Amino acid sequence: MNFWNNLKKPFFVLAPMEDVTDVAFRAMFAKYSEPDVLWTEFTSADALAHEHGRARVDHRLRYDSGAERPIVAQIFGANPETIEIASRLCAERGFDGVDINMGCPVKKIESSGSCSGLIKTPELAADVIAAAKKGAGDMPVSVKTRIGYNKEEIDTWISHILRQDVPVLTVHLRTKKEMSDVPAHWECMERICALRDEIAPETLIIGNGDVVSMIDAQEKINTYGCDGIMIGRGAFGNPWFFRTDGYEPSIRERLEVLVEHTQLFEKEFLIPPADAPDDWYRDKNFAIMKKHFKAYVNGFDGASALRVELMEAENAAQIKAAVQKFLTDHNL
Repeated sequence: MNFWNNLKKPFFVLAPMEDVTDVAFRAMFAKYSEPDVLWTEFTSADALAHEHGRARVDHRLRYDSGAERPIVAQIFGANPETIEIASRLCAERGFDGVDINMGCPVKKIESSGSCSGLIKTPELAADVIAAAKKGAGDMPVSVKTRIGYNKEEIDTWISHILRQDVPVLTVHLRTKKEMSDVPAHWECMERICALRDEIAPETLIIGNGDVVSMIDAQEKINTYGCDGIMIGRGAFGNPWFFRTDGYEPSIRERLEVLVEHTQLFEKEFLIPPADAPDDWYRDKNFAIMKKHFKAYVNGFDGASALRVELMEAENAAQIKAAVQKFLTDHNL
């Protein structure tokens, strides 16, 4: 059941990102460059543990069981009881693994004791991991965290997590206080790996932060010695990111895939299915796609004007029409 044992090292994975790594976003990467592992958006264990709350967050755990493998469901929470229930639910839904978010720095989340808030309560963090393991059964339970809360705490916090016998530990190489406002501290990775070798030699270490290309990812593996690299913001607008053959999509291909992405997003989240109940509600808002429009449409003549037009669009049909007109007008 522990798929991590079968991954060839080094491996390269797509980060869980709020309102980004939904099923439509992941589908583009699964189709065009196949990262070694995919993650869902993080999902509240407290919500998953209750029927009404589950209905509101269920879309976060939607995935294509054929195309998206292996896939890890990321959950968050500070209540061991609901963590256990959520982990069991993830196992029942056929995920390959469950990951506990212990790194999100957003104040309203961490102030509840969840995510990076757990860095301040290491014993509770241990209880959360144990509860997740109990719920997950044979499914592997991993952790994603930061190097500390207000300051670097590798020797205390990271070593504590390593002692919890997790198969994989992903470390975002900034503190909670630093958010994403400073360069990632990759110089800390060698020490983290040395601690792993001493405390939990079977645990795989994934580094995360400021990785801009597969060349950069491989260089960080070679320099710092971690087992894998997690890519987040660097992959925005680039479903081809994980290719290793130097492939560069044409402007036409980039724009056509943008349309494909938008159409799938609309289908998954904005159009009610035929059997939808009368109180059906949209899981997401079309405006979420705007961050992707900015990422796909840049670096070529006319990109700025096209971005402005796309940002004013209200549905996938308008996006397709604007892109087709742009391609025609620019003989692409």
